[in-house]
Amino acid sequence: MIRFITALAFVLTAFAARAEEVTTYKLDNGMDVVVIEDNRAPVVVHMVWYKVGSADEPEGVSGVAHFLEHLMFKGTDILAPGEFSQTVAANGGSDNAFTSYDYTAYFQRVAADRLELMMQMESNRMNNLVITPEGVATERQVVIEERNQRTENNPGALANEQFRAAQYQNHRYSVPIIGWRHEIDELSTADLQEFYDLYYAPNNAILVVAGDVDPDEVLELARTYYGSIPAEAQLPERVRPEEPPQRAERRITFVDPRVSQPYLLRSYLAPERDPGAQKEAAALVYLAELLGGSSFTSDLGQALQFDAQTAVYTNASYGGSSLDDTTFTFAIVPAEGVTLSDAELAMDRVIAEFMTAEIEPARMDSIRMQLRASEVYALDDVSGLARRYGAALTQGLTVADVQAWPDLLQAVTVEDVKSVAEKVLNRDQAVTGWVVANQEEAR
Repeated sequence: MIRFITALAFVLTAFAARAEEVTTYKLDNGMDVVVIEDNRAPVVVHMVWYKVGSADEPEGVSGVAHFLEHLMFKGTDILAPGEFSQTVAANGGSDNAFTSYDYTAYFQRVAADRLELMMQMESNRMNNLVITPEGVATERQVVIEERNQRTENNPGALANEQFRAAQYQNHRYSVPIIGWRHEIDELSTADLQEFYDLYYAPNNAILVVAGDVDPDEVLELARTYYGSIPAEAQLPERVRPEEPPQRAERRITFVDPRVSQPYLLRSYLAPERDPGAQKEAAALVYLAELLGGSSFTSDLGQALQFDAQTAVYTNASYGGSSLDDTTFTFAIVPAEGVTLSDAELAMDRVIAEFMTAEIEPARMDSIRMQLRASEVYALDDVSGLARRYGAALTQGLTVADVQAWPDLLQAVTVEDVKSVAEKVLNRDQAVTGWVVANQEEAR
């Protein structure tokens, strides 16, 4: 077994040394172009990322970024409503879009020889979208139904909304990406048009093309189709409000009769991956794995699920991909007959013991191996690579930061983990939430 693990480590190290081929350009109108060359299959992923998400929305119009994402499929001056996706499908491809707190992205996956057609259509809707009152009215019902299905009918999603609102008291991360229902109802055609006119511009966009392409040919196509679109002169600087210092723990209890199993959450504000400063974020990845990764190997899993059988589920997670401060979160589902108070006390004991105990080097080595393997496997997913770079660049990182990340993960030490744990896991800077079906369970 030792011989096998040693051999696997050698193979993974050798493969990881083959970094993806990435070429970058900037068009005269300010649009960034990123090309990830992978010629193993005649397929290309074409993505346009806008450096605007729900956290960039003006107050009072929450959901406008996501609503506009829907409208982008309605039609342009030369494309009929629905024609964009129909054309992609007719050419054997697939397309979609997604909105986050920090970005909005549109993508197509097609045969490599269809790239020019994708650029032609995507560049057209960057500057020529037709937004009509009729289209807004129709799509509003679609967005409301989406919110009903994903949020209103899901007590866990409703609890998470309240949890984030307690976590972020000054930052727009407190507002749901899809928007508050009452503000979705009031979004006007003018609201959507103004948001589109201001933010959907080449100097606020990143073109990512990954797959069987030649970088110079991609650049020529980008110049042809995107290069003629004028930059937005009024594009505002991307400045957001910061969270004030949190001086006391915040607690919420969310009650909904549809909750099938009570559970608790605890989150702390944590540093995100910043350009040239990703060391703490890398250490937080290890901290999450050590405390609440695998149920079989993590401290919470072993202590609460197997030793004491206090919980049926334990988890620790860290969302390092974020433009601004992110979170480090614990989740515990107590076993039958165990109160939330007892489950929380048990969780706190495990965390306290972790803070004083030594971390076994073998555990660190195991996490390094897992992370190295995941990085190697990621090289085979061209869509995943395109998303990795697009998300990172819209969240303030650089190509160099993305490519430095795997080595930073491998370099994390026990001291790094202990240091970041001391910094982040401060109860005075925590939000703790109980999610229950009734008040009797809140004990």
